[in-house]
Amino acid sequence: MAAERTYATGRRKNATARVWISLGTGEFTVNGKPLDEYFGRETLVMSAQQPFDLTETRGQFNVYATVSGGGISGQAGAIRHGISRALSEFDVEKYRPKLKSAGFLTRDPRMVERKKFGLHKARKRPQFSKR
Repeated sequence: MAAERTYATGRRKNATARVWISLGTGEFTVNGKPLDEYFGRETLVMSAQQPFDLTETRGQFNVYATVSGGGISGQAGAIRHGISRALSEFDVEKYRPKLKSAGFLTRDPRMVERKKFGLHKARKRPQFSKR
């Protein structure tokens, strides 16, 4: 095991999460609020806690995260990515293989496509009329 507190950055879409984990009782704070209070949706709470379920360490680490940018879904994904990176740094031999095989350490490269001129959205064209 490395230090008693580990830091990692997680990203998804336009959201960036700065995550600190330390050994503790399972306290989870996001931007100064408890996890379930910050997100509200159960699916987003589950998404953020997936790395702990995978490594069977739920309730063993305290998490403090600050997240900004994007929407709530992207923010939950960014926190998941940050927690995964922090866990793999905390104990490389123990957690990294599980997290790597589940794909939690890979940054999701999908981003919103930019809008092009002459179009309504990125690909939506104006209606064509042959008159």
